[in-house]
Amino acid sequence: MAGWNADNAAGPVGQGSLTLVAGSSFCISLQNGDIFPHHPHGVFHRDTRIVSRWSLTVNGQPVEPLGAWSPSPYQGTYMGRAARGDGRADTPLTVERNRELGNGIVEDITIHNYSLQPASCEIALAVDADFADLFEVKEGRFHRLWEQTRRTRAGSVTIEAAWQETRKGIVVRMRDAEASDEGLLLRAIVPAHGKWSARATVLPLTAETEVDAGLPTLVLSADMISAQVRRQKAWDAHVPLPRVGDPTVERSLLRSHDDIGALRIVDPDHPDRMVVAAGAPWFMALFGRDSLLSSFMVLPVDATLALGTLQTLADRQGTKVDPLTEEQPGRILHEVRLDVGTSLALGGRSAYYGTADATPLFVTLLGEASRWGLAAQDITALVPHADRALEWIRDYGDRDGDGFVEYKRLNDQGLANQGWKDSWDGINFADGRLAEPPIALCEVQGYVYSAYMARASMAYDAGDEDLAKDLRERAEQLKKQFNEQFWLPDRGYYAIALDRDKRPVDACASNMGHCLWSGIVDEVKAPQVARRLMSPEMFSGWGVRTLATDMGAYNPVSYHNGSVWPHDNALIVAGLMRYGFVKEARQLSSALMEAAEYTDNRLPELFCGFSRSDYPQPLAYPTACSPQAWASATPVMLVRSLLRYEPDVSLGVLWIDPALPERWGSLHTTNLPVGGARVTLDVSASRVTVEGLPPGMVFRRGTRPPLADLMGA
Repeated sequence: MAGWNADNAAGPVGQGSLTLVAGSSFCISLQNGDIFPHHPHGVFHRDTRIVSRWSLTVNGQPVEPLGAWSPSPYQGTYMGRAARGDGRADTPLTVERNRELGNGIVEDITIHNYSLQPASCEIALAVDADFADLFEVKEGRFHRLWEQTRRTRAGSVTIEAAWQETRKGIVVRMRDAEASDEGLLLRAIVPAHGKWSARATVLPLTAETEVDAGLPTLVLSADMISAQVRRQKAWDAHVPLPRVGDPTVERSLLRSHDDIGALRIVDPDHPDRMVVAAGAPWFMALFGRDSLLSSFMVLPVDATLALGTLQTLADRQGTKVDPLTEEQPGRILHEVRLDVGTSLALGGRSAYYGTADATPLFVTLLGEASRWGLAAQDITALVPHADRALEWIRDYGDRDGDGFVEYKRLNDQGLANQGWKDSWDGINFADGRLAEPPIALCEVQGYVYSAYMARASMAYDAGDEDLAKDLRERAEQLKKQFNEQFWLPDRGYYAIALDRDKRPVDACASNMGHCLWSGIVDEVKAPQVARRLMSPEMFSGWGVRTLATDMGAYNPVSYHNGSVWPHDNALIVAGLMRYGFVKEARQLSSALMEAAEYTDNRLPELFCGFSRSDYPQPLAYPTACSPQAWASATPVMLVRSLLRYEPDVSLGVLWIDPALPERWGSLHTTNLPVGGARVTLDVSASRVTVEGLPPGMVFRRGTRPPLADLMGA
């Protein structure tokens, strides 16, 4: 499979595993809470597996799982039953493990005894750390041999390791336990109809978290968890509180808010700056495209995520030509990893730039964020980066000067496909043949169009009418050229791409829905695009497929060739609303919210593309990330699109023209951030009320005019 890159798709974590996430940390375990190194499980911090074994036995036997759930994104509860000391099959002993994730973990282990007699128990916790980076774990190939040392003392085990100049370590504690090279051991008598509890903790030993090995466990755990709890509580107080007539929609929105909060990570160079990671478990890192789109989608919840993402990407914007990492001047990176073995990372470095869409999306998000009332000095500081991004589009993105941005990887280690469908077989013709690079994707041209319009609007607001006019003309020329060369008149839809010979790649794919969102689609062509997107070949009943069922490469259980991606659908809904296809947007939004009912109101990264008429529920894609940033942002984007909720603080107007599905009922939201104020919104039937707008800002019932109209074009 030439061109395949193993790390651009999620690896399987195993049936029934539970994933916890807290910033740059995540934990994957079995249903009973155990972690074993032969599974792709562990406690990961900064892309390193700091716990590779964490297995509990009671009386020499593993705990039999009864159930596991996640009360919050960073908390897990694991229920099971323990073997009796006398070996009898039926047992009165249950084990409850409550785990909280921060930089490490805190786990409370409670044994309940439902017998009339006291129970003697030997509780053993086997612990190990291999300090493998996540690529090694994900692929099952380990490249580094660490020199390990273990130190034990009463109640604690310290594991330290060295590889070349790198040092890592953890300290594991359980008060009053016997310590050995295997782990920690406690003996207890659990009273009749009573319970016994112990607390175990793991903390990484880093330059920032160097701790005294003799520090009491309770003090350590309180300090470790309190930061995560404080951060989550601050987030909960900061984000809007929605109340919706349809409880499924309300639960999905609340789950969305929780997961976005948990997926935030800190820029190590700027501890006060938050960005959103792409998703758990394997993509807990800053990704250009994913983080930009996710930040755009959750602007109604928190505009500061967009600012943090833009600032962090601007700091790492390309400055030189490097064929290995595919860095180029002005280019926005594809991903940056915190602490992995660089031989395994894309391009062999911590940062990799091989993406065609992050650069125009950077400019698009900056233009959008500027309308949401972020500090003028912050926006102004980012404008030069936007201009360098536009220079990359001209000088490097458009490789052959034909007016379109295309991609072809610069080395065999890079991504073969560099749009959002970045699997090796993601771009193909209607008959299933793979497209040959350089490839110009349809949605990327839409992103470039929206980037030109966004920067033109900012120039117009700043009084630079000449620049605004020049950028609008560039946008209009691109739109004209796009509609001439990508449109397939005999098919009634846009080609997914142009190949190396400038032939239209004629597969019917969901990418053209992004073109609706960006506004590059001609008005006269939009009805045919909408019909095709909602046709039986494209619409599964749960969402629009990535590829139509009548295409040669269609496979409902593929990553990009027939599956359903919630974020993809959210952008399609936004595009349908932009062109006035309200009925279709409502139908698609309702389908996605109904699909969320089957996944505890958390939409996964993707699910299979089988037809709803054939299967009673959406079928899970085996390796889908969950939570995943742009999937978590999808409910927010759907509601925003259907409300036609569009603030423009510089113009002093908030436009709203709701078109919610009747079944969803009323919507009441408090704490909506708009221009430094906190707004309360009520939508009931045809009535809309808005309270708390900042001084000088007014509410208008209706849709926001196109940017060109606002610029007086």
